[in-house]
Amino acid sequence: MAATFFHQLVAGLNGLGIDVPSFGSSRIFGKLPSTRLFFNSSHHKLHPVLASISHASAVDPTSSHSISHDSSTESTLILIRHGESMWNEKNLFTGCCDVPLTKRGVEEAIEAGKRISYIPVDLIFTSGLIRAKMTAMLAMTQHQEKKVPIIVHNESEQATLWSGVYSEKTTKQSIPVITTWQLNERMYGDLQGLNKKETAEKYGKEQVHEWRRSYDISPPNGESLEMCSRRAVAYFKDFIEPHLESGKHVMVAAHANSLRSIIMYLDRLTSQEKQVTSLELSTGVPLLYIYKEGKFSSRGSPVGPTEAGVYAYTQNLAIYRQQLDEMSH
Repeated sequence: MAATFFHQLVAGLNGLGIDVPSFGSSRIFGKLPSTRLFFNSSHHKLHPVLASISHASAVDPTSSHSISHDSSTESTLILIRHGESMWNEKNLFTGCCDVPLTKRGVEEAIEAGKRISYIPVDLIFTSGLIRAKMTAMLAMTQHQEKKVPIIVHNESEQATLWSGVYSEKTTKQSIPVITTWQLNERMYGDLQGLNKKETAEKYGKEQVHEWRRSYDISPPNGESLEMCSRRAVAYFKDFIEPHLESGKHVMVAAHANSLRSIIMYLDRLTSQEKQVTSLELSTGVPLLYIYKEGKFSSRGSPVGPTEAGVYAYTQNLAIYRQQLDEMSH
């Protein structure tokens, strides 16, 4: 009976452990940013932060505190634009400048965490900018699994070694966070640091609107949405989507334009469609997608952790929530 119950659960839901094929399986690790994320050459083993992913038998599948993996069911993708930054507050063009969150931005990130607190998360990707990393970290403080997000440092072999976690128990209670510049906000070139209102007064509202909302026109010495889309979508397809295919549940914390680019891909929008340039993403508001059989289905924004509608999207998410509730008692 227990085996039947767990067989119904969504792909990759892992409760207190991860039950997947061993490291080296192309089904899960066919495409990764760097092998240094997982392999410590000094000790000839996986990066300790991600070591639990390789333990196929880390958790007894018949245990009442474990959730099994069935790759035939769906996985979840959460997209979150960072909370309000200090330059958002000042109405400045931010782009790739590395600016932290405001107090309001911190509160938005925490509120986003409450909205997704019962949605499973196995792996987190963020941009390389502090506002996105802060948002992901703060959101996870609200998650019902109480796992700790740990940024994976793969800048060098020494960084990988020094950031190692050598407790199997602690590793199982951790979520890897992979940061990458490809998910950064688009680079606004000569506009970065300028006040948006003053810039519109200087160059004209129509010109500034064209720089900000057109698909293939870039601001002076900056990126267009098309240029941002090329790097963000390529990264998503190569390094994030394979995890969803394997049954992992992924959260991406990034920016208005890098997320707009990914949503174009998920919703199969063309550059000519008005939704692309008119799509507004509020700070700190999560968006939920379900991945099943190679297709993404938008489920909008979870409205809150106690709302039944959040879990009506898929029966498996409701089962997952029930399982977490039972583990907490």
